[in-house]
Amino acid sequence: MALVQKYGKPDIFLTMTCNPAWKEIQENLKYHEKSQDRPDLLARVFRAKFKMLKAEILNKQIFGEVAACVYVIEFQKRGFPHAHLLLILKPGHKLLNPESYDKIVCAELPDKDRYPHLYSLVIKHMIHGPCGTMDKSCPCIRDGTCKNRYPKNFCAQTTHGEDTYPYYRRRDDGKSIRVRRFTLDNRWVVPYNPYLLALFDCHINVEICSTLKLVKYLYKYVFKGHDLVSFKIISCESVNDVDEIRDFQKGRWVSPPEAFWRIYEFKLSEMTPAVYTLQVHLPDQQFVSFDKHSDLLQLLSKVDFSKTMLTQFFHMNRTNQRAQTLKCFYRDFPEHFVWSPKYKEWTERKRRKVIGRMVTVSPKEGERYYLRLLLTHIAGPTPFEALLSVNGQRLASFRESALALGLLQSDAYIEDTLQEAVAFQMPSSLRLLFATLLVYCSPTNPRLLWENFELDLSADYHHRQ
Repeated sequence: MALVQKYGKPDIFLTMTCNPAWKEIQENLKYHEKSQDRPDLLARVFRAKFKMLKAEILNKQIFGEVAACVYVIEFQKRGFPHAHLLLILKPGHKLLNPESYDKIVCAELPDKDRYPHLYSLVIKHMIHGPCGTMDKSCPCIRDGTCKNRYPKNFCAQTTHGEDTYPYYRRRDDGKSIRVRRFTLDNRWVVPYNPYLLALFDCHINVEICSTLKLVKYLYKYVFKGHDLVSFKIISCESVNDVDEIRDFQKGRWVSPPEAFWRIYEFKLSEMTPAVYTLQVHLPDQQFVSFDKHSDLLQLLSKVDFSKTMLTQFFHMNRTNQRAQTLKCFYRDFPEHFVWSPKYKEWTERKRRKVIGRMVTVSPKEGERYYLRLLLTHIAGPTPFEALLSVNGQRLASFRESALALGLLQSDAYIEDTLQEAVAFQMPSSLRLLFATLLVYCSPTNPRLLWENFELDLSADYHHRQ
């Protein structure tokens, strides 16, 4: 979500699924072998195809110049790998209206006579179902209806959706196909990009992210991780001592292609530009990590634990000429300097683009919360003492310093905290944060805060209705 705060909402959400009928796979199968018998081949070919897709998007810029890109590789239980990819385009290339959506995404059957190859691929890869009343055993059925809301409605023109994907153009033009004894029309077509579908010959769903509120749920979906199952081990022996850690276990399915993907050490996810997570700690209260078998006396003599990202940030603002000239906020510092964990120092950045993100701090942590507040408002600070000094007077705490600088005079800092959390927190976590702010920060007008953030705090209830 740091990428969203820096570059804006994603513009395109793309899903690519492995096609076991790709000729690169079929040509390398031995006699009587099926694609599922060669998980190594599935993994390697899919990775090669996905690298081609990235080259089309990032190098050839078929959608426009890309500011940020995030992808994750997942594996279906039946074994085939698939990729979820989110793209944020640069300002001059943003998709701003339904006409620009239609240039990238199509949700209709193509003309069979003009585009026979594309027509065959849409029928092969981009038709949903049939489900619902036609087939109630379909995996997408939840409580008697399709969870993906197929069939869609006919639509003469593409229009914006409210906190959802756009309603793509699906004209009632009489075109239809036969799929498993049923007649299907444009309402059953999964949105696709004609160029990418023709190029890759696989299921490749392309969606436009039309609203900002949709983004949080997209990121949650992309980074949800593996599906897990919890199970209990029941022992036949009667044991008086109940060991819940031993009895209750978690497990998950690992398919052969995923096993090979990990053996080959292929990337499972990537974020461009990378996001630096910046430490925030009170003086002499930083976390220290070391090997449990280390000799502590020898360790203390060799390693300077007083050097952290934050203390060296202060040091650079005191001693480095470029840092003094830039006079930037802590969160912006990684854009110009590189942190070396080995040597525990910042050096000037020469290549690669990254952005910084300060760790989240709860208001109930008190002084650490106010320290983070000061770091977001004071540019180029020198040591902790500089943050405690206001108009030449040294104050006793970071809270007093924030108060003297006028950061706590109104509920603005509480609103900023909630506004930042709205970007990435789910509603249940947001409500917990709101309650924490009421208890620990004593806002002057709690009712107004509630009214300003009511929709965000209750978004899950609206979604269920």
